[in-house]
This record gives sequence, C-alpha cells and structure tokens, in this order.
Amino acid sequence: MELVKLFNALPGAISQGMIWGLMAIGVYITYRILDVSDLTVDGSIATGGAVAAILIINGWNVWAALLAAFAAGMIAGFVTGMLHTSFGIPAILSGILTQLALYSINLRILGNKANVALSVNKFNLLVSSRNARTLAPDNPILILAIFTVCLIGVLYWFFGTELGCSMRATGANRNMSRAQGINTDRNIVLSLMLANGIVALAGGLLAQFQGFADVSMGRGAIVIGLAAVIIGEVVFSKIFLNFGFKLLAVCIGAILYYIVIQIVLWMGLNTNDLKLLTAAVVAVFLATPHWRAKLMAKKKQKEGV
Repeated sequence: MELVKLFNALPGAISQGMIWGLMAIGVYITYRILDVSDLTVDGSIATGGAVAAILIINGWNVWAALLAAFAAGMIAGFVTGMLHTSFGIPAILSGILTQLALYSINLRILGNKANVALSVNKFNLLVSSRNARTLAPDNPILILAIFTVCLIGVLYWFFGTELGCSMRATGANRNMSRAQGINTDRNIVLSLMLANGIVALAGGLLAQFQGFADVSMGRGAIVIGLAAVIIGEVVFSKIFLNFGFKLLAVCIGAILYYIVIQIVLWMGLNTNDLKLLTAAVVAVFLATPHWRAKLMAKKKQKEGV
C-alpha cells in the first residue's frame, strides 16, 4: 500500500523535476559557462511565475504569457549584469541586490498579494499537476520532454554561433578573451539575460503546474539549481561529453533530485527538514569531485611508490 503511494507520487515528482531542470539550465549557463555566481534566480523564477500567471488570468494566450515571462527574466538579468559591469559591484552582490528588489516588484505584479490562484478549471494551461498520472497528450511529462529537447536544441545551436562561442570564451578566460578583442562586459550581460530568461520561463511553467504563483516560490531556487547541475555532472560526466548532452544531464539531475526527495518524504521525513536535506545533498555532491580527486591522487602516489 505504501509502495502504491510512492508510485502514484512519482509522476508528479518527475514533472516537477523537469521544470526545475529547465531552471537548472539557466543556472548552468552562469555557473559553468560564464563562471559567475548569480543569485538573481531566486527572484527571477518568481518574476516569471508572477508575470505568466497575471497575464493568463487577464486573458493572454499561454504561449504569449510564457514569452513575456522570458522577457521579464531577461530584464532582471540585464539589471544584474549592469550592476556588475557598469557599477563595478561583485557579481554575487549584484545578484543579491536584484533579487531583493524583485521581491517588491513581484508583489506589485501580483497586485500586492502574496499569491494568486491559476486553476486549470478556469484557464487553458500548458501543464498541470492534475494531469501528471494521465495517459493523454496533456500529460506534463510528455509536454515538458518536448519543451526540454527544443530548448536544448536551440541552446546547442546558439552556443555554436560566433556570439555563443565568444560568451563561452569569456567564461573560460576573461583576460584572454579581452585581449582577442571580445567585448567581455557585453557577453556577461547577455549571458545573465539569457540565463535569467530561461529561469523565468521555468517559473511560468511552474506556476501553471502547481496552480498558483507565489511571491516566495523562488526561495532556495539557486540551491536546487546547483543540486541539479552537480548531480548531473557527477552521474553523467564520463558518459555525456557533448555540450548538448551536458545540458540534458543537468535536466536529468533535477529529476533525480526530486525523485530522491519524494522517496525520502515517503520514508517519513518531516517536511520542516526538507531544506536541511537539500543543503546536505548539495554539499555531498559538491564534495564528491574533490574526494574523488584526492583518492585518485593517493592511488597514483601508491602506484608510483
């Protein structure tokens, strides 16, 4: 009976993991490609959810609402980028400042309410948790799988262009890129805009999936995003070497994370301890490459002796 409960909950966990996997792609762009710690995402994901929810409630088409959410996220990334490049504020502090400002902005977008409902009964939503266990075309797992493949395909193409390659070069070695005539400040701003646009897009999907947009729905988002990135890298680093597959690994990492969380909750963990568990999981996976490197060094040292 208990196993039945777990299996019934897994489709919802997988769907939610796929949405957060899209968000984690945005984190991957700043954390791995740009080599910048961006904390804007805790605010921009809520911005995307708020914008999409309010526009859908006001009669907008769901695709237009998601596009507007993406644009709102890009604006948030632009602000962070300008604070960092034009005002000389460290990237991590720039993200914190934007995230702090976004809380008030998100409240304004939501009409000074902490949350707004977005019922699938009233609106034609793209994804909904209610359909997670149905074998139908509106199953969120199918829709999100198509969405993920399309997004990865677009990003794979984009980062192969001249602009995309210059953005990757900026993250790899900023001084050398500048010496080659690359406008690194522009690339940093563009990367932050793209990353936060994707994060806000995920926020728009999340608001639809859970049936509401909340001003605090992005709290701890950066930790979940990092967890997905690290889990994907640790599990698939030797299998997925292509850039596109690395992005896919990030998405799978988010799914694995939510499956683990669902299993732990099924085993009876107090939901109040969920943030503690998340921090512990991220800490373990962040430390794994370091431990692995130390073990390999000791092994080589013994073989040398």
